[in-house]
Amino acid sequence: MKNSILYITILLLFIAGITACRVTQPYHEPQGIASDNLYRDMNPKDTATIANIPWQQMFTDTLLQALINEGIANNNDLKVAVARIKSADAGFAQSKAAFFPSLDANIGTTVQKVTSAQIGRSPIFEGYLSSSWQADIWGKLQSSRRAALASLLQSEAYRRAVQTQLIANIATDYYALMAYDAELQVTLKTVENRKQDVETMKVLKASDVVTGAAVVQSEANRYSAEVTIPDIRQNIRETENSISLLIGRSPGSIQRDSLSKEPVMTNLQTGVPSQLLANRPDVQEAEYQLRNAFELVNVARTYFYPALSITAEGGIYNTSVANLFSAGSFFGNIIGGLTQPIFNNGLNKQRLKVAQAQQEEYLASFKQTLLTAGQEVSNALFQYQAAQDKIAIRTQQINYLQKSVEYTKELLKYTASTNYTDVLTSEQSLLASQLSSVSDKLQQLQAVVNLYSSLGGGWK
Repeated sequence: MKNSILYITILLLFIAGITACRVTQPYHEPQGIASDNLYRDMNPKDTATIANIPWQQMFTDTLLQALINEGIANNNDLKVAVARIKSADAGFAQSKAAFFPSLDANIGTTVQKVTSAQIGRSPIFEGYLSSSWQADIWGKLQSSRRAALASLLQSEAYRRAVQTQLIANIATDYYALMAYDAELQVTLKTVENRKQDVETMKVLKASDVVTGAAVVQSEANRYSAEVTIPDIRQNIRETENSISLLIGRSPGSIQRDSLSKEPVMTNLQTGVPSQLLANRPDVQEAEYQLRNAFELVNVARTYFYPALSITAEGGIYNTSVANLFSAGSFFGNIIGGLTQPIFNNGLNKQRLKVAQAQQEEYLASFKQTLLTAGQEVSNALFQYQAAQDKIAIRTQQINYLQKSVEYTKELLKYTASTNYTDVLTSEQSLLASQLSSVSDKLQQLQAVVNLYSSLGGGWK
């Protein structure tokens, strides 16, 4: 009997080996993914990309490096991502354990009535081991293991995506903080200059060169600059708090350098668009999610086919403790069986439809993630170029506005055709241009950060 079960099992496994490939399908990368023109008006051939530069070399400011290191060590979102990896790793280990038979031990005693004619009850002492194993004849366990592996790889890609975004956020806020410092310096210097203007206007009024209106206008001009200082200081405080949160620290001051000393990278190599598939963690995450859904479709298909299970038991059984270990007390058996689903309220069909719908959803999500990556690269490149163009123009604008302020002040002293309104207009335009110059430098620095993160830099 045991040999018959063994032969049947071998035959079933042989048949399964031939037919399993028809039930589960191997995963292939999605077809029809257009990645050649993702960067818009660019079709680079050089595979060199700044995404392969380690972040320690990308950001040479030592104070910024210290903040990024602290963020990687303490950021709570990153800790959540690491915890997800641990959970997914446990799930993958569990999927591998499903290939091995289970083993249970049982020791007990039972009191039962032996025959209806007997009045007393006889105790039965027993101890046995039982084991069961399900043969993976349709690839169900293999697909489940591959799905769990895809989930693990997805969680690891998520951690890389979190780290990439974390580094970008810290660098972006760090540059913004230095820009607020520069704006504050420009504004404080402007206020001091306008205080001097007020004193000059008072002297000129005493000399009947200007009227009292010019003195009042100069006072108002001074306060129009001074009133912006509280807002700038608020921005500084909020940005410091934002960086503190990113690095897992209580709100406090952030040590930083000066914006004027911050170098700007000029060799911005993007590589070819297809490299986003290997460099962008969120693109990798989306593809692993798709792969997980694909394998779950395979699992859903296997429910339509019979399951082969083998159960074995062996142990000791006797009504007397003294004879429990005698030769006649030992027993053992092995059972093989096939379970074919016939009617289960359409559960298998609905399970397959749900899995297929999720696969379609994640395929669309993967394509959208890749398109978004290309859009972000294109935007960052144009952002950098726009900032570079503005800086060249802004330098000329500031130069001429400074001369305009100087000339109108001199003309105000010696000609009656010039009034303080001309000085006021020139000074206001100069301040606006100086603040815009700070924004231009900030835009250029942040464009480099955006390009670096959009290409997938930061996790290597």
